[in-house]
Amino acid sequence: MELTIIGCSGSFAGPDSAASCYLVSGEDEAGRTWRILLDLGSGGLGAIQRHLSLPQIDGIFISHLHPDHCIDLAGLHIAVRWDPRGWPGPPIPLWGPADTHPYLARTHGIGLEPGLTGSFGFHPWAPGEPVRLGPFTVRAFPVLHPAPEPYAIRVTHELAGRRSVLAYSGDSDACPGLVEAAREADFFLCEAAFQEGRDDAIRGVHLTGVRAGRVATEADVGHLMLTHLPVWNDPEVARAEASRTYAGPICVAEDSRTYAIPPR
Repeated sequence: MELTIIGCSGSFAGPDSAASCYLVSGEDEAGRTWRILLDLGSGGLGAIQRHLSLPQIDGIFISHLHPDHCIDLAGLHIAVRWDPRGWPGPPIPLWGPADTHPYLARTHGIGLEPGLTGSFGFHPWAPGEPVRLGPFTVRAFPVLHPAPEPYAIRVTHELAGRRSVLAYSGDSDACPGLVEAAREADFFLCEAAFQEGRDDAIRGVHLTGVRAGRVATEADVGHLMLTHLPVWNDPEVARAEASRTYAGPICVAEDSRTYAIPPR
């Protein structure tokens, strides 16, 4: 399994990165590479076209309905619906909060019949229930963030008896659901939008580096990657904060980089 950072800027697209969007790819037993997206926030649709053609997207998994995590789905609908060359496949399977379709329909000022159903196959999350797509098994876990139905996402890839696990926090403060999503993951992609001494008194919204490290330790993850840093955050401060509460390897997400996620 591989993780490519399409966008990692916190809360809005920055000068060097789109907002939250992550490409996860992995082969199945037949050698076919499957490609799924975790979120498609502002700026992500343009950035992802540097890495694949849009019809190569096999599925999309949305953590919550804030623009920096989902708004470019509205643009992807245009690509599917209006490309004069035609869309070469079926609607893109999409899992997200129950209100994802109404949310997107409002961005275009249209109703739900047919709405965007010609572009996406909408599926509401069933917390904790497995979604199987190609070689991936994906689960969503309710977390703590001021949005309708916020989730962390856990992706398991299995091939030839080998299993690797990627956990993605979405946006969340520390909570039991986030620990459950990350439990013994090989790789934990975790937001750290807040900073100690500046935002740490605010609860129920985002993690600081210290709180991200604490979750990673409690969940016993193999590797911690910090992401969703706003443009005013210093990545090295976030890394230093996380190292106070997590003893394992720590890195900060970098736009356009690809990371292998082998089994621990």
